[in-house]
Amino acid sequence: MGNQIVIDGSIGEGGGQVLRTSLALSALLELPVVIANIRVGRKKPGLRPQHLAAVRALASISAAEVMGDAENSTSLIFIPQSIRGGNYRFSIGTAGSVSLLAAAILPTLLFAHHPSVVVLEGGTHVPFSPVFHYLEKVFLPILCRMGGKVSATLDRWGGIREVGASAPFALPPVRGLRLCIFHIAAGCVISP
Repeated sequence: MGNQIVIDGSIGEGGGQVLRTSLALSALLELPVVIANIRVGRKKPGLRPQHLAAVRALASISAAEVMGDAENSTSLIFIPQSIRGGNYRFSIGTAGSVSLLAAAILPTLLFAHHPSVVVLEGGTHVPFSPVFHYLEKVFLPILCRMGGKVSATLDRWGGIREVGASAPFALPPVRGLRLCIFHIAAGCVISP
C-alpha cells in the first residue's frame, strides 16, 4: 500500500475525533491511513453509526477504498484518491451530531476543484457535541477568516429524540487557507 500512516485510535481521549481528524487529513493529503484500536476504551467500542457516517462521507468525497467500515469495527483502512466537489447528501441515520460530521468534511471539501453543496441529516442539538449554532457562529466565521466561504442554513432541528434534522452547506473551492491565530482570554475568542 506504499506510504501508509498507522494511527492508534485509542490515543488522547480515544474517541471519534481521532478517527474524523485522521480521515480528513488522509483525504486532504491523499495518503492511505490505517487506524487501529478505534474507541477501544469506550463503553461501546468500535465504530458507531455516527462514526460510520463520517467514514463513508469522507470516502465518498475522496473516492476512497475502505476496509473495516462496519458497525463495532475497531480497525479501518482508508485509501483516498482526489477530493471531488459536487452535490452530496449524508444521513447519519440516528441523532448523531451533524456538527461533528460537518467539521470533518467541510474543510476537506473546500479543496475540491469544483463547488459543493452538502446536506447533512442527523442531530443538530445533541449532548456531548457542538450544536448547529456553534458551527454557524464560531466554526464557519473562523473558516471564513481563513479564506473558506462556507454558507449554512438549518432546515430542520434535531435533538436526541428527533432524528432527521437537515442542514445544507454551500462550499466554493479554495486554493488554500490562511493561518489565523486566536487568543483565548476569559472565555472569549479575540483575534489579533
